[in-house]
Amino acid sequence: MNYTEPHWRSSALITIDTQNDFALPGAPAEIAGTQDVVPAMVELLDAYRSQGLLIVHVIRLYRTDGSNVDLCRRSLIEGGTPIVAPGSTGAKLAAELLPAGAEAQRDEALLRGEIQRIGEREWIVYKPRWGAFYETGLDAFLRDAGVDTVVFSGCNFPNCPRTSMYEASERDYRVVMVRDAMSQVYEQGLRELSAIGVTVCTKDDALAWLGESANTEDNTSTQG
Repeated sequence: MNYTEPHWRSSALITIDTQNDFALPGAPAEIAGTQDVVPAMVELLDAYRSQGLLIVHVIRLYRTDGSNVDLCRRSLIEGGTPIVAPGSTGAKLAAELLPAGAEAQRDEALLRGEIQRIGEREWIVYKPRWGAFYETGLDAFLRDAGVDTVVFSGCNFPNCPRTSMYEASERDYRVVMVRDAMSQVYEQGLRELSAIGVTVCTKDDALAWLGESANTEDNTSTQG
C-alpha cells in the first residue's frame, strides 16, 4: 500500500501567506517571485472551486505593538514598520485569489482563532507562527471535513510553506507541494521533502491528476 500517494478527491488546497504586503511589487515585505506564481495559484483555485473541493487560505497578521509577532521580527514591528497589520490593505489576501463575492476578511475574528468562511467551500485561517498547524484549529477543521491530503501553494517556501508541510507530514496527511505555484523554491529543499514522502509536482501535473480523479469518480457513479 502506498501511504503517501495523494487522494485528490479528499484533498484540500492550502495557500500560504499570499497577502498584499508579501506579494505586491514594492510592498514593505515583498517576497520576490510571489506575484509571478499567482497565476498558477489561480488556476489551482479555479480547479478546486469547480470540483467543489475544500480551499483554505492561511495568513499572517502582525499587531502593530508587536505582541503577537515572532521574536525575529518583533523589533521591526515595534519600531513602526507596518507589515500585515490587522485591518490594513496589506494584510488582505491578494485580490486574484479571492472567490467571486468573497466576504470581507475579518482580521480581529481571525486573531481570536475563528476560521472564516469566504466562499462556498473556502476559508481563511490565521496562524501566529511559521507553521499552518501551530496553535490553529486547522487540523481539526480538515479532519472534520474528511480531508486526508493537503496540497500546498503560496509564498516563501523556505519559511511558512516548508514548515507547514513538515507539520502536515507529522500529522499523517498525504502532502503535495506544487512547486511552480510557490515562491522562493530551491532544489535541495525539494529533495528533502521528497525524501519524507511529499509529492512534489507542477501545476499542470496537479491539474491533470485532479481531472483524472474527477473522471474516475464520474465513471464510478455512472456504473453504480
